[in-house]
Amino acid sequence: MSVPAPYEPVPVASQERPSVAHLGSGPPTYDAEPTALPPADPDGLDDLVSDTVLDGARYGTSTLRAVSVRGDSARYRGEPRRDALLTARFGTGEEALVLVAMATGARATPGAHRAAAEACRWIGRAVGRSHARLAEDIRAARRGDLKSGLHRLTDRSLGKLRASAAEQGVEPEDYTASLRCLLLTADPECRTRVFFGVGDGGLFRLRDGEWQDIEPRTGDITGEPVVGFGSLPHETPEGDRLTMDLGITTPPSPYEPAPAPPRAPFRFRASVARPGDTLLLCTGGLADPLRGEPGLCEHLTTRWSTGGPPGLAAFLADTQVRVKGYADDRTAAAVWEA
Repeated sequence: MSVPAPYEPVPVASQERPSVAHLGSGPPTYDAEPTALPPADPDGLDDLVSDTVLDGARYGTSTLRAVSVRGDSARYRGEPRRDALLTARFGTGEEALVLVAMATGARATPGAHRAAAEACRWIGRAVGRSHARLAEDIRAARRGDLKSGLHRLTDRSLGKLRASAAEQGVEPEDYTASLRCLLLTADPECRTRVFFGVGDGGLFRLRDGEWQDIEPRTGDITGEPVVGFGSLPHETPEGDRLTMDLGITTPPSPYEPAPAPPRAPFRFRASVARPGDTLLLCTGGLADPLRGEPGLCEHLTTRWSTGGPPGLAAFLADTQVRVKGYADDRTAAAVWEA
């Protein structure tokens, strides 16, 4: 497939592709549209969070779509969106670096939305101040340098979040957030896509009409980035086809005391995209139904496999398809490769 020059228009998928209101065993419990607004403080209006954030861009060979939407439960209860989304470009021309950061605040804590937004801002500042070196390392495929450097930036950013909790006089576990980020350069010759972060969510790839769960394992991984690095096998030795990893863990032994909850491990993945790939990074609000409801994967395959990247409105509709039993905020960023 030929790669279009940066100034050539990329076809946007038709808005007339089939859409559905919900999937699963039945209609969701809550209304499909927002019901109640979060309470407002006249002296703290900067603390308000909009129901939906939508963004997009195109650089090099990639087209980006990003969205953060308040979940059905929060819409019904009049609670603020706990998810935060930051999209930013640092630098100019082919030297530019694009960052997508998303965070989810701790459940059932009053400052969850503030913690998520603060986590995105801290990592945004850290990446922005180091963007030239990071972009150079991505283009040069310095995987080890990227992993160690981004690990440090993530630790420092979350450390500032803990310091903020102390300043506010709240427990660190009540003012914390998961943090998941994606980096891509504007260089059309560079197809390396870098994911890093801490906490739950999902990293998926739609390739040749099949979804792959490529969320990195938390153990140390060595080696240079290669096409499909770390992805699941196409099928088991018995011939069973695989598309998603449900991530089921072994329960603890009833004869041993429960271990203390470990600090969330750092996750990192650098891989080379192929023409036609769609890479999807998301918080748990979308990752959970993707892993739990096969119909959602099938629906997004139909929507995203042909016709080019969707427009912003179509992407919003795609990511809002509701599934009974899943009512959390949804934040997602998808990258279509020309």
